Amino acid sequence: MIDTTDLTGRRGAALPRRQFLRLGASLGAATAAAALPLTGLLPSAALAAPAAGGAITIAPSFGTLKHIDAGDLRVGYVEAGPADGPPVLLLHGWPYDVHTYEGVTPLLAAAGYRVIVPYARGYGTTRFLSADTPRNGQQAALARDAIALMDALRLPKAIIGGCDWGARTAGILAALWPERCQAVVSVSGYLLVDRQVNAAPLPPAAELQWWYQYYFATERGRLGYEKYRAEFSKQIWQLASPQWRFDDATFARSAAAFDNPDHVAIVVHNYRWRLGLADGESRFDAVEARIGATPEIAIPAITLEGDANGAPHPAPANYRRKFTGRYEHRDLTGGIGHNLPQEAPKAFAQAIQDVART
Repeated sequence: MIDTTDLTGRRGAALPRRQFLRLGASLGAATAAAALPLTGLLPSAALAAPAAGGAITIAPSFGTLKHIDAGDLRVGYVEAGPADGPPVLLLHGWPYDVHTYEGVTPLLAAAGYRVIVPYARGYGTTRFLSADTPRNGQQAALARDAIALMDALRLPKAIIGGCDWGARTAGILAALWPERCQAVVSVSGYLLVDRQVNAAPLPPAAELQWWYQYYFATERGRLGYEKYRAEFSKQIWQLASPQWRFDDATFARSAAAFDNPDHVAIVVHNYRWRLGLADGESRFDAVEARIGATPEIAIPAITLEGDANGAPHPAPANYRRKFTGRYEHRDLTGGIGHNLPQEAPKAFAQAIQDVART
């Protein structure tokens, strides 16, 4: 079932900037967080309407906001371009939303592609179909969501593009379900998580970059993000893309997506799961085992990196060997940060068109 119903809104808030570089959380709080069962991350009103505020809006030039039942979710997604065009599935990350691709989508639609940009679980107008489904942010769950959406839309295969969490999901699809992927474009390359490797401590300078993960590992962090999700997210935007001069309206369009009633639960669980502080669901164990083996990607691929990416990211040389098919890496200049498709939409759209020709 598909419709174009618009849901949700967001809370308004002032947006002060703050550095959380000193993590004062106690070991007791971290232990309590680690002891939480997966179901303990369920929001108290999982299917409730979001807080009152400005409604989510999608610019007509971006596409049409639609909804479809897919797997565990009723997925909100933007669609643009001809219905019979080559399908392109574009996946966003945190703390971003479908507007990561607001400049990319019209370019691809004009070139004849059918572009689909879904809100991930916990974002925008996407909702869980059941209050009993764990609010799970592990990587396998997000990948299964993407496959379920393709199934619901009857897409046997698509070009997959992703940034941040979306790049990880794109990589998982390319590695584990290559028959569903014509090609892949990924910002910051190969991001599949092996939790055993992830458990090893890093040098202090590297650990400092992951401060928000450790903050989310505490109950104080969960409560802080619940209370200050817009302020927190704006700070991440500024740190991850220090030369991107986005305006208040640009941020507000994306911040509206964070008022989803499951948003905090999904984000916090994602990072606790990565650190081994929260379990995933057993139904994803086999998929996680395959992801943890860090398989190669054999389909055509282009990876992109900006010259001003302030978020933690691997060096291209470190993941080159993971791409065994036709492959190209492109470095972008001009102060391009972490949210590359929104900051450099022409370059990302060109990569999609180029990888499709391989």
